[in-house]
Amino acid sequence: MTHDPAERGLDLFRQGDFPFYTLTFARNLTPAELLTRMGGIPGTIALRDEHDMLDAFGDDLYDDGEPVVRAGTTGPWAWAREHGGMHGVDERILRTVSAGTEAVALHHNDKPVNVFAYAADGEVITTINTLVPVAPEGSDPQRLARYLGPAGLVPGENADTYGVLTLAENAFGIRFTGAHLDEEPLLSGLLQALPD
Repeated sequence: MTHDPAERGLDLFRQGDFPFYTLTFARNLTPAELLTRMGGIPGTIALRDEHDMLDAFGDDLYDDGEPVVRAGTTGPWAWAREHGGMHGVDERILRTVSAGTEAVALHHNDKPVNVFAYAADGEVITTINTLVPVAPEGSDPQRLARYLGPAGLVPGENADTYGVLTLAENAFGIRFTGAHLDEEPLLSGLLQALPD
């Protein structure tokens, strides 16, 4: 779980124009397994280039009920990027995705709200929501304590703008660049609506 903090791999989301995203990473799963665990709707999941994805889902691209999702790999992690939803940070989804492995989910919107969630073996270990002063929650909220301060996530204080990205990079070595989005074709499809 530890990596060199100098290895920053999420700068795309610091420097790019992403007013909204949810990213889910699962160690040692394939993209297809990740989408299945996230509730991918059978019959909508297929390999598509970006043009075909826009043709298939353009009108629903930013739907938050049944979000459009793309998936690929980065190192040992499968990744999924939701264009309109927040399924990845839902605790029910995290528990399913992390069964027998570990998962990290990141959400950002322009309110601004940033959410970090880490789960392992079906248990949500640590979550952080930056809408309020930093207060890690979960079954073991102190598991990542040594990474919080260097990421600008000091308990009781307002979070650094990109603190959740830094936490994912430093604690898990996660990398995701524009090249990951440019890989063609990628799996894409729709996720089932979350139950109430």
